[in-house]
Parts: sequence; C-alpha cells; structure tokens
Amino acid sequence: MNKKAILAVAGLAVATLGLVACGQRGNTENTETKVKATLVTGAGGVDDKSFSQSAWEGLEAWGKSQGLSEGNGYGYYQSDSESDYTNNFEQAATNGSNLVIGIGFMVKNAVEQAAKDHPEVNYLIIDEVIEGQDNVTSATFADQEAAYLAGVAAAKTTEKKQVGFIGGMESEVVKRFEKGFEAGVHSVDPDIKVQVDYAGSFTDASKGKSLAQAQYAGGADVIYHAAGGSGAGVFKEAKDLNETRDEADKVWVIGVDQDQSAEGEYTSKDGKKANFVLTSTIKEVGAALKDVAEKTSDGNFPGNQTIVYGLKSGGVNLVTGQLSSDAKAAVSDAKEAIIAGNINVPEK
Repeated sequence: MNKKAILAVAGLAVATLGLVACGQRGNTENTETKVKATLVTGAGGVDDKSFSQSAWEGLEAWGKSQGLSEGNGYGYYQSDSESDYTNNFEQAATNGSNLVIGIGFMVKNAVEQAAKDHPEVNYLIIDEVIEGQDNVTSATFADQEAAYLAGVAAAKTTEKKQVGFIGGMESEVVKRFEKGFEAGVHSVDPDIKVQVDYAGSFTDASKGKSLAQAQYAGGADVIYHAAGGSGAGVFKEAKDLNETRDEADKVWVIGVDQDQSAEGEYTSKDGKKANFVLTSTIKEVGAALKDVAEKTSDGNFPGNQTIVYGLKSGGVNLVTGQLSSDAKAAVSDAKEAIIAGNINVPEK
C-alpha cells in the first residue's frame, strides 16, 4: 500500500548529479558524496524559465552547499523528445548514480521500467505517482492551493471581469492549476469569466502566443499560464501589447513554478519602464529533491511513498509581485484559511 505523508519543506533547496542529452557532463565516479544523483529533464530543459529550471537551480544550490560541482556530485540529462527518456534513464542508472530523478508526468513509464530494470538504484518522480515499487518515491505538489491564491489575485486585479488560463498539455497535474485558479477567482466574484485554453504542448511558444492574443482580444486583462515553454509566448504577446499602450492600460500575466517577474520588463507607449507580471505561483521542486536526497544519504530512502508538498509545508506559495494592498490582504486571508483547513481547494 502506498504511504502518504506531508513533509515540511520551507527554506530547503535541492539534490542531484549528472549528464546532458546523451553526453556525460563530467565523471561522477570519484565523488565522495553518499548521494550521486542524476536529474532527467523533460523537453523544456533546465533553462525553460519554469518547472525544470526550478529543479535545476535547486539542484545547483544543494550541490554547492555540499562542496560539489556540476559533473562531480550533481548534473543532468536533457531529453529533447519523449524518445530520449528511456535512453537517458538507462544512462543515468549505469553512470554510478544511486538516485535518479524524473520530472513530470510524461516520464512515468520510463521511470517505472528503469526502476524494475535497476532495483539497486533509487528513483524519485516529481509530479506523478508510481505505486508498489520499493525503489521509487513519488513527490507531488498541492498546485491547486497556490493556483487558488493566483485566482484571488487575478480577481482583485481585473478591471474587465474577465481573466484567462493557458495550460500546456491537458493532464491531471495541469488540471490542478486550472481548477484551483478558477475556484480562487470565483471565491472573490462568481461573475468573473475565466477563459481556459490548452496549447497541447509544453514547448510551443507560438501556440502560447496565439492563445494569449485571442484571450486578450476577447476581453481578458489577466492571464495565468501553466504551460512551461509554451508560456514564453504568453509573455511575448503581453509585451507586444503593452509596448503599444500607456502603462496604466497594461494587460497582466501571472507566472508559474518560480518567480517569473524578469520576463515582464518592458517600456510602455508613454515611455515608462514597467513590468506586467502581476505575481507568480511557486513550486519548491528543489526542496523536494533536497528532502529525498538527504533521506537517501542517511539510509532512509522513502521508497513506495507519496510525499505531498503544499502551502502548509511551504512546498507551494505565491510571491507578492505587484499586487495591490487589497489583493495582498485577500491573498493572505485565503492562504491562512487553506492552511487552517477552512478552504478545501478542488483538484479536478
């Protein structure tokens, strides 16, 4: 039976070791660290300005705190397409690693098979659940809780009573963002319209841009994206629009997985330096990696367990961003209510 636990993770960073694509990023055989871990990314890579980048930055922070360097204690393999997953997990299992991390629901099958083929290697899968395998730990996040706060922020900001959500690929994970966001919006005002669209990909920036263009043209003035690399198109469309407008008439974007405020810098029509990122939901992927890596190092790998990281444990959150004082207060109240159990945010 798969065990479930909620672990405190606030203030943590990450653990991992590795390689890139199908080429090795340094020899990992000689490091003295007890945990030799390899991160296998999805197609977005470690510079996707979203989920995988958050994991990699956490990994780097953990490695450096241990006196390690990339290729000598931590690193990664990048998967440019689904066809790379099987080979990358096989490479990771044979390079001396004792902890291999897979990110996202799309790597589930590859992780399941690799764990069966290499029972001596421990595996961590992020954002998906694998049950019944003693050498696999599953880490999931209560993304719907942070998305609820994003919905409250959007509802307190919109002037047109219309906001948008753009997802990457439809999945159980992304649906958590969508439904949490909708619930947060409607907790403030049930009459606010929430337009929902999916790009069908986490790497199609042009599709993300066209969806954002349609939503803004249709009346939305705030868009929350959970679309990975496709979300780059949402930022591009917002920037293109805002550069033709006065700063007071801007449209907004809500970022995902890490603080994406740097993507919102622009110069408005009236010559003002401004930023259109209202706020961002945070997913502490690095904290989950560090947590499991430390347990593994201590000889306590939490195999066949699902660990859930939410607002209460610091696993997800919302940055202050450019929220108005009214929005900040509403978000704070909602956060306290969720942590106290007075608001049960829907996942589906």
